[in-house]
Amino acid sequence: MGQKKSFALRIDAELMEALEKWAADEFRSTNGQIEWIISRALKDAKRLKATRDSDEQAERSH
Repeated sequence: MGQKKSFALRIDAELMEALEKWAADEFRSTNGQIEWIISRALKDAKRLKATRDSDEQAERSH
């Protein structure tokens, strides 16, 4: 995925709770879950080139 860039994210407490639960259910960190959601959304919108390695990794994590 390349270099990581940090930034602050303000998010509704209810959304954060749902994200944390979803991440725990899939054995990911909350940060990893947010990255996965954004990555999938960008690929689905055809705004990020899907790579074979990242697609295989995403499938294994389900």
